[in-house]
Amino acid sequence: MSSNKLNKCALAVKLGLMVGAFGFSMPVMANEGATEDNVEVIQVRGIRASQVASMNAKRFSDATVDVVTAEDIGKFPDSDVGETLGRISGVAVSRQFGQGQQVSIRGASSQLTSTLLNGHSIASTGWYDQQSIDRSFNYSLLPPELVGEVEVYKSSQANLPEGGVGGTVIVNTRKPLSLDANTAFLSVKGDYGSISKKTDPELSGLYSWKNDDETFGFLFAAAYAETSYQRNGIESLLGWGDIVPTTFEQERERTALNATFQYRPTQNFEIGLNLLSLDMKANNANTSLFLIFPDDKDAACEARNVSGTCTFYRRGADDENPGWGQTWARIASMSSDTVDLNFTYEADSYTLRGRTGHTKADGGTDLTANYGFWLGQPADFAGTYVATGKVIDINIANKYFTADDFQANLGPEGWSLKKQPNSDKESYARLDLSIPVTMGIVSELHTGASWTNHEVKTETFTVDMASTVPNNPASRYYSGTVSSAAGFTLPRANLSNMIADANAAIANFVDTSIDYRSGYGTIKERNVALYLMADYFTDRVRGNFGVRYIRTNAESDFFNFTAGVYDDFLSTDKASYSEILPSFNIAYNLTDDVIVRASLAKVMARPNYYDMFSRSSFSGYADGTPGNEVVTRGNVGLSPFKATQGDLGVEYYFGSHGMTSATFFFKNVDTFVTSGQLLNQQIGVVDPDSGVDNWTVATILNGKGGDIFGVELQLQDAFANGFGYVANYTFVDASSPAGNYPDQVGKFSDSSRHTLNLVGYYEADDYSIRLAYNWRSAFMMRELPGFYGNREHQSYGSLDLSAGYKVTDNLNLTFEVVNLLEEDSVQLGVAPAGAEVKDELKNGYPAWFFEGERRIKFGLSYRF
Repeated sequence: MSSNKLNKCALAVKLGLMVGAFGFSMPVMANEGATEDNVEVIQVRGIRASQVASMNAKRFSDATVDVVTAEDIGKFPDSDVGETLGRISGVAVSRQFGQGQQVSIRGASSQLTSTLLNGHSIASTGWYDQQSIDRSFNYSLLPPELVGEVEVYKSSQANLPEGGVGGTVIVNTRKPLSLDANTAFLSVKGDYGSISKKTDPELSGLYSWKNDDETFGFLFAAAYAETSYQRNGIESLLGWGDIVPTTFEQERERTALNATFQYRPTQNFEIGLNLLSLDMKANNANTSLFLIFPDDKDAACEARNVSGTCTFYRRGADDENPGWGQTWARIASMSSDTVDLNFTYEADSYTLRGRTGHTKADGGTDLTANYGFWLGQPADFAGTYVATGKVIDINIANKYFTADDFQANLGPEGWSLKKQPNSDKESYARLDLSIPVTMGIVSELHTGASWTNHEVKTETFTVDMASTVPNNPASRYYSGTVSSAAGFTLPRANLSNMIADANAAIANFVDTSIDYRSGYGTIKERNVALYLMADYFTDRVRGNFGVRYIRTNAESDFFNFTAGVYDDFLSTDKASYSEILPSFNIAYNLTDDVIVRASLAKVMARPNYYDMFSRSSFSGYADGTPGNEVVTRGNVGLSPFKATQGDLGVEYYFGSHGMTSATFFFKNVDTFVTSGQLLNQQIGVVDPDSGVDNWTVATILNGKGGDIFGVELQLQDAFANGFGYVANYTFVDASSPAGNYPDQVGKFSDSSRHTLNLVGYYEADDYSIRLAYNWRSAFMMRELPGFYGNREHQSYGSLDLSAGYKVTDNLNLTFEVVNLLEEDSVQLGVAPAGAEVKDELKNGYPAWFFEGERRIKFGLSYRF
């Protein structure tokens, strides 16, 4: 064995003794093959142990890595993996629909974050038909009970799969040979929502076994949760001249199953099989009340902003219109299934690792239907509508409506009936070889190859109507009332009856309509990657350097659209590109407790699938809302996002529980994917709602990215009296040419200038309590050409509480509160007056508002 390898072994032994002394586990240092190492892991227990394990994972890594480690089986720091990631410096979370769904790292968009499961990709789709298909992973699918640790790579290295311009997140599940035989865990929780006023069940369990020789083991884990989610909001749809109180109700049902098998016939060879099934039913009803303005809106407008948009409107009791209401009813779901087979063979002179597998996701809507109706009397809506602040102030005569206020029978609208399925699947294979060497300071060489075959498909099916369409009194479709934003009370939708009658109205789904050809798109992408990386090591210096080569071939099938007509046959566009991605990481032990760390790399992320569809896709066509018609033309030949990035930091580890660090980082984003759009264009298609050929035409193209630089500050410590804290702050300046965006706002999407985390906790032998505050400043949310458009989310802070009490050595009580202060989601249109976007997205107009919900969980867990 080489002297350098002996030095590494000595360091590992020293670290192992130190870890054992504190009674917590040291996570395996993360890299593409590290998750296969044959290392016995002592189970992490408690907040302090988890914090120290995470701190040491960061300390001894070669790259810039942060790790979050579960405190015990089934006990992640937060009830949502996405929200847990938001505690890490430089990481910001997007909390849409009440969950931490997507994460952005160091000022880059969430779509530029790569998420891997145990080192490989995982297929993911969404359930909401108003959101684009992208490459980001939806963390709402993943229960925290299945996760052992999460690694966040902020710097790159050659053996990491490409795709993370912002960073790479590796989610690691548990393994049976790393746990005691007959380890078992069972948890029961109740989840209460302050808006829905309902308490829902959560169940999770795990059983792990291995034989006495520790040559074979298996693990089964399962989690099930029901959530009655309700989102109350105010939406602005000025194309109709409307301010719209809305209530979104969703019955979520999430199921997760994980089975892992490990077989180690010799000390040198191990083979593993991991099966993961994630499923979420997400049926929902979205009820809106359109406060329609009269035809002569100008006469009733008393104030306007600089774009000429009315911000103060007064409506009289003798106005000609009542309110217009509608409910969108959806059967929605998303699922992800993965089969992963991996092996490790360790010889005296090399280590060989490999894996192959398949991951597939299905999602979207199986049925969408709309029920529209006139509601109330004109006098009910008399009063003022003021949009001069950050939230629209509605002060009118009546805000309380029931099914008795409907003016006529109703049924499913024929134009609305459709289904929009999406699928995402990938087959993959990889092989990695590590060879210890004695070449000066170089201690080990790594090389490998990987291959993926990825396919994405999206479709939109319209319907042939049945001979008889249901038409019934409102009482069939609405029962009781439900709260909404701005103090409104609306009729509560009966989703099951709406879905039943929508199905009764359908003779069959068709694939010959303009909607089908507009909504049809495929992407087939084949990727090959090769890499070579060297580890180096001296008494005070360690790190790696290397290069990664990637080759991508992509093609897209679509129905070509010319002169206002779709072809009856499919066309195919093809494209390919290659990239060379060098990387360098260094960690220098200035003293035994001080590490200076630096990195430099070229990184890339492939364009989002939605942007690569070569189709001309319609949105807003015949959807009952005039003025929102958009045609988007994608491009399979887009170049990927490319950036040069680096960081320089210093870390000081004081004592066994304390550390502080400061890191400067930058990203120069060279190649960028953006969109341009033109309003009021004629394309040869008349929309049935508006009766005119007037469209927004959006084109996907490459542009110049811009520059990101920032500073991360971290501090954590724990004391002998049981108290401890974690604090971090990140400053990011993420500027991008304003011309990259239709909104003309020159900063990257999802990037907050300031992000702050403060965590304080107390842990005793029998109980613990933790209070955590996460805050981020304003950031741009961009979903054009989608329904919600481009707007600025105002600063947002969430105060969360968690506590646990040990009844016995095996039985624990838990209590958690998320968003204790019920922080609202406030979103403004901030584009300048001349931008090619809708009026509600300009000049600080209050575009969207959603009330914050407090979630309270209380539970009981038992560990055998």
